[in-house]
Amino acid sequence: MAGTLKKRGQKFVRKFSRASLKASEESKEHIKENFIQRLSHIKKIRLLVLEWVLLVIALILLSIAQAFWSGESYAVDTYIDGGTYIEATIGRVNSLNPLFATTSSEKVLSKLMFSTLAADDYSGHPGPSLADSIRHSDDGKTWWIHLRDGLTWSDGEPITNQDVLFTTQLIQNPAVSTIYTANLENVRISENENSEIVFELPSAYADFVSALNIPVVPKHILEDAPLKTLVEANFSKTPVTSGAFSFNAVQSTGVEDEKVFYLTANPKYYLGKPMISSFAVHVYDNKDGVVAALNSAAITATAELDGKDTDEVSTLNYYKRHTDINSGAFAFFNTSSTLSNVDLRRAIRQGLNLAEIRSASPGAKALDYPILDSQINIANHPIIPAGNEIEAKAKIEELTGGEPIHLEIATVNSGYLPEVAEKFAENLRALGIECSVTPYTESQEFVANIISKRNYDILIYEIILGSDPDPLPYYHSSQAKAAGLNLSNYRNSLVDDLLVGARGALDETLRTRKYERFLEYWATDVPAIGLYQANMTYIYNKNVQTYNESNTLVTAIDRFLDVENWGVTRGTKNQTP
Repeated sequence: MAGTLKKRGQKFVRKFSRASLKASEESKEHIKENFIQRLSHIKKIRLLVLEWVLLVIALILLSIAQAFWSGESYAVDTYIDGGTYIEATIGRVNSLNPLFATTSSEKVLSKLMFSTLAADDYSGHPGPSLADSIRHSDDGKTWWIHLRDGLTWSDGEPITNQDVLFTTQLIQNPAVSTIYTANLENVRISENENSEIVFELPSAYADFVSALNIPVVPKHILEDAPLKTLVEANFSKTPVTSGAFSFNAVQSTGVEDEKVFYLTANPKYYLGKPMISSFAVHVYDNKDGVVAALNSAAITATAELDGKDTDEVSTLNYYKRHTDINSGAFAFFNTSSTLSNVDLRRAIRQGLNLAEIRSASPGAKALDYPILDSQINIANHPIIPAGNEIEAKAKIEELTGGEPIHLEIATVNSGYLPEVAEKFAENLRALGIECSVTPYTESQEFVANIISKRNYDILIYEIILGSDPDPLPYYHSSQAKAAGLNLSNYRNSLVDDLLVGARGALDETLRTRKYERFLEYWATDVPAIGLYQANMTYIYNKNVQTYNESNTLVTAIDRFLDVENWGVTRGTKNQTP
C-alpha cells in the first residue's frame, strides 16, 4: 500500500514539474511577443505614453495635496497645555489658610487653591461647587448639601463630610475668628443618615446658598493643630489644597514685603487639571510696584489697578478690560448726626447734580438704588425727584434758619472715590453747606476709628451687593452698631420687617414685592444716595487667554471661576472630523 502511494506521488510531482516548465516557457514567449518585440513601436505612441505618465503623476500629487489639506482643515491654532501665568496682587500674605484670607493677595491665593461648598456660576448666581446638590425645606429653615463623588485633596486623601463638619466647627468656634463666622451664626450643623450635611437655620433665609460660599479645610491635617496658633500652623505655610492649583513654593524677591508664590496645576481638581502648568502670584506692597512690573513685562496680568492708574501702563503688550461687578458706591448719610432731619437729606439730594458727581468716575455705570437689576427683576422702581438746585438751596436755608452748617465727608483712597467725594463736596458748597473731605487709607484703623464709630456726616464708600439682593446688613436697625454694616445708622421698624420678610421669602413674587416696598421707604427716607456701580479693571498680556468676557462677576475674585480654561501657550490641535 505504501509503495503504491509513493509511486503516485512521484508521478504527480513529474506532471507538476512538466506543467510548470511549460508555463514558464509560454510566459517568456508572451512577454517577448507582446512587450519586448513591441518596444520598437514606442516612438509611434510616445505622446500617448507621456500623457498617461503625466496623468498618473497628477493623480499622485492630487492625492498628496488632498491628504495635506484634509489634515490642515482639522487642525486649529489654539491654546494648549503648559506655561506659567503670573498675576500681581497687593497686600501682605500672613497666612495661606483660606479661613483667614483678608488681603487681596490672600483672597487670590485662596480662590486658586481652595474650592468652596457653593460658588457663583458664569451667570453670577450661586450654585453647587464641591457640593453636588443643595436643597432646602419648604419653610427655608433647613438646608441639605450632598458632596460630589470622588473629591480628592491634593495629597490624595478623599474630601469627605468630616472635612466639612470640621471646617464649619472651626468657623463657629468663638476661639477662632474667621472671615466666614457671620455666614453660619446660630446655625446648627450635622450629618444625617443619607450622608448629607444638614444646616438648621434660626429663621428662613432664601439665599442661604450664598452663605455656603466657604472653603473647606482638611481635617486630617488640622485636627491636632492648636486653635490659638491656627493662623501660624504649618498648613498656613504649605497647605494641602482642593482647588485648581496646588502650593509649590514661595520666594522672597529681596524687596520688603514682596514675595512670589508658585502654584502648580492640580490634577485632582474636580473640574479637571488646568491648561496652565503653573500659576505664580507676585505680591507687591503698593501700586507703583505693579505698574513697574507691567511696564517691564515681568508679569502677565493684574486686577489691582483702578482706571486712573492704568494710564501709567503701556498698551504695547497689554489689553485693558473693564468688567462690572456687583458692588456699588454710595453716599451714606449718618442719620445720627447733623443729617438726622429727613427733610434736610431730601433737600440735599434734590440739590445735587448727580451726573456731574458721577463724571468723576469715568466709565462707571450710574446706580440709583441699593438693588441691582441683575439681582432681581423689580419692575416698579420708586421715582426719585429730579434735581433742582434753586429749590433745594431755598429749602436748606429754611430748615437751617440761615445758620451755616458744616459736614464732614469721609472716604478712602481707592479708585475714584476721593475725586467723587470732592465733586460731592463742591455740590454741597454750591448749596451753601460748608464741608471738608478726608480720604483715609483703607485699613483696620479706618474701620475701628471711622466706620465703627460712625465718625462722619457723609461716607462716600463702596459696598458689596452680592449675587442676590440682601440689603438687610446695610439698612436693618439691628446693624446700626459698631460691628454692623448699617453705615447710615438708619432705623425704621417697617423697613426692618420688610427686610426680614424678603430675606426669608422663598416665593420670588412675594420677595420682589417686599423689596419694591423697601425701595419706596429708601427713596423717601434718604439714608443714602446711589452713585455708581463698581467695575474691575483687568490688565492682561495680549498673548494669553484669560476669563471669558461673557462671565458675570459678582466680585473681582470671581474672575478665576473658569481658571482651568486659561492659557498662555499656543499650539496646534487636531479636531475630530
